[in-house]
Amino acid sequence: MAWAPDRSAARGGTGTTTGTTLEVLRALESGPRGLPEAEADARLARHGENVFPGRRPDPWPRRFARSLRDPFTAVLLSLGLVSAGLAAWGTACVIAVLVTVSCVLRATGEHRADRSAAALRELLATTATVRRRPAETEEPVTRELPVEQLVPGDLVLLAPGDLVPADLRLLRTTGLTVHEAALTGESAPVARSAPGDLCLQGGSVVSGSATGVVVATGADTVLSGAVPQERGRRLPGPFDRSVNGIAWTLVRCMLLVAPLVLLASALVRGRGMETLPFAVAVAVGLTPEMLPVVVTTALARGAALLARGGEVIVRRLPALHDLGAVDVLCVDKTGTLTQDRPVFACAVDAEGRDDPAVLHWAAVAALWTLHLAELPAPDALDEALLDADEERGGGADGVEGLVALPCGPGRRIASALVRVAGGEPGTLPDLLPDPVPGSLWGSLPGNVRPLQPLRPAGGAPAGRYVLVVKGAAEDVLERCTRVSDEGHARVISAADRTRLAARADALAGSGLRVLAVALAERPASTSPYAPEDERELTLVGFAGLQDALAPTAAEALAVLAGRGVTVKVVTGDHPGTAARACRELGLDPGEPLTAARIDAADDAELARLAARTTVFARCAPEHKARVVRALRTGGTTTGFLGDGVNDLAALHAADVGICPRDGVAVAREAADVVLASKDLTALDRAVVTGRRSTGHITAYLRITLSSNLGNVIAMLAAGLLLPFLPMLPAQVLVQNLCFDAAQLALAFDRPGAAAHLRPVVLRPRALFRFMTRFGLLNATADLATFGVLALSVHSLGAEEGQAAFHAGWFTENLLTQALVMLLLRAGRDAAERRAPLPVRLATAGLAVVGLLLPLSPLGPALGMTALPPLYYALMAVVLTLYGTALAAAHRKART
Repeated sequence: MAWAPDRSAARGGTGTTTGTTLEVLRALESGPRGLPEAEADARLARHGENVFPGRRPDPWPRRFARSLRDPFTAVLLSLGLVSAGLAAWGTACVIAVLVTVSCVLRATGEHRADRSAAALRELLATTATVRRRPAETEEPVTRELPVEQLVPGDLVLLAPGDLVPADLRLLRTTGLTVHEAALTGESAPVARSAPGDLCLQGGSVVSGSATGVVVATGADTVLSGAVPQERGRRLPGPFDRSVNGIAWTLVRCMLLVAPLVLLASALVRGRGMETLPFAVAVAVGLTPEMLPVVVTTALARGAALLARGGEVIVRRLPALHDLGAVDVLCVDKTGTLTQDRPVFACAVDAEGRDDPAVLHWAAVAALWTLHLAELPAPDALDEALLDADEERGGGADGVEGLVALPCGPGRRIASALVRVAGGEPGTLPDLLPDPVPGSLWGSLPGNVRPLQPLRPAGGAPAGRYVLVVKGAAEDVLERCTRVSDEGHARVISAADRTRLAARADALAGSGLRVLAVALAERPASTSPYAPEDERELTLVGFAGLQDALAPTAAEALAVLAGRGVTVKVVTGDHPGTAARACRELGLDPGEPLTAARIDAADDAELARLAARTTVFARCAPEHKARVVRALRTGGTTTGFLGDGVNDLAALHAADVGICPRDGVAVAREAADVVLASKDLTALDRAVVTGRRSTGHITAYLRITLSSNLGNVIAMLAAGLLLPFLPMLPAQVLVQNLCFDAAQLALAFDRPGAAAHLRPVVLRPRALFRFMTRFGLLNATADLATFGVLALSVHSLGAEEGQAAFHAGWFTENLLTQALVMLLLRAGRDAAERRAPLPVRLATAGLAVVGLLLPLSPLGPALGMTALPPLYYALMAVVLTLYGTALAAAHRKART
């Protein structure tokens, strides 16, 4: 059910992959001696470098212009234009500065993230082994070449561990197996043979060797061709939805407040359009004008901390908030929960009983297959069997290998002929049938080299010759005529075959890779050994292997669960394999949901099923994307960790797409977050950082919006009660600037540990409930200040009393806002915890400005004057009562 690439789609510059090998070589104007260097240079200039045609990084000016589309930035620009139209140049200039600072910070942060991602790509830069001729008439030379310089027609040599650097038409192979999980999602390597097979860019060689001719590079590869259909406009993420909701609510409030101020002033006080600058200033006062700066600062600081060690690169700043909001994380099994290597799990006889003899004979076959077949690299299954046999004290003492025939394309079994020392008749267990008469040997394959020449029967050394066969259960079973039954061999009946096949299926269903092991005694012969001789076997039992668990997976799953993140496994593997891995890692797999069930469900039903399912198995790319969309439909914030072409659709569908740096280029380009490794532990730090950044943004919004709402309510009330404007536009502007500058220190706050235990998202409704509750409390303090001012300045003249009123309210506003910053910070116990130094300095500076600015030479220029001592005494009482009420209300709101 995994994605199957269209192998006929790869095209070179001058030929296609169809036709015979000779026709392909002729079409590419290449040959077995490779291209001349001059011709290769000409083709490189014609076709371009062999690089993935990914998203070209936007220049800095374009990033800056894109930042202007932020909702709050657009609101500020609108207010700035209105202010400029009213000749309120001070307000317009300050707004212009705020917008510029915000856009510069965002553009710089994203530019830095792209540079970090480019640095990660450089760490992955690889070379390819290429055969070329220095000149047309010279002999070919094999050398290492950067993959970017490959061109159609180049001859590439592949060895174990190599990444496939381009789309290749294979010319020669020796036991080649390729890991194509990045392309298809299948965890098991696949065999590739020549001539005729394609080997696609993005795969990696597991074993064997090969020579292939490059048929497509760069944008012409199948890998690159898979990208356009996955691209498109992404749905807004949690951050975008939240910010848009807050912005438009505030826009509606501003559109309501400004006319209310004008109408109240006209009806009650008979003022005309001279109140318009004050109304605009009130609207600006309601707006959290520093929000773009604070948001960008908090997110950019978090992204910079993650990128400092190259551990996590956040390519899109809002994705850091979305990562902190994730409550469901979808991952693949292979490479994330498990490693790309098998380990031994069990060895059982035909009746399902533990039997060490099965492991012993499987290890014998593995040992001599590795030694005699001249494999280019050890087979992972064979190494796992040998490691397990060694741990259990086994060995191959007294067993001498003679010849071996390994697995290969279309062949799912391996066998070895061994001589058991001292093997006079009767010294081996009675598991073997009588030697098969006649010649057993066909032609010897070219990659098989016996350890020593086989001798005629009359001159053979002492011992018995045993053929040991292991491989896919169904392939071995069809070659067996006997089965081991408590140490003795008996003929297999039809019922036995059904029962043995069911036992193998049950082992596979439990999540194991199953190998059947069988034996047969053979005579010595001068004829070579051939696959036709793998017959008349006695089944010994089954060996089960499983993928090795990732060493940090269990701990990471426990940590993520403690953070409130539910992990779901979306894989192309067998449901039993995925379920077994989950159980061993402490994750309850429940009942796996297969691709067939996903196809049968409509979107509404799938959303219900996805919410309660942990394992999704046999999934193709479209199934992965449907599962992610279904989870989002159910109201969760969903992240997806993927590294292959088959993950592209799901990466685009997720709220936040995550890719390890060694994922294929298309996946890295599609991801919002790039990890240094495919390790869930790396995500924990990123999740915590995202939640901390969101906590800073939430704290700013709570503090700013509640203070601003209180001030707006107080201004409206004072505008109706007073014969003069309660605060001049310039005073409103200076007050907002001081308050906003001080709140930048909130980015350095330390939220309590409890703040990291659950997903954090900006919720407009909760924010506005908080804003209303504490805004009314702030307005009450302002109205109490009006009473204090009435008592303190009633004896002053009209002009002096107006200046004193402005100074008194200005001072009270900054002092109350300093209290709000200290008491409404992020974290459950912010009121009780000691604030970090930057926050203490910021609040102290805010209080000093509020107390001293009216007394400074700037005071008269801003329309303020010194206040009598009685005011400060009464104001201390008001602030004490306000602080007590604020702390009590905050504790109640948190419980």
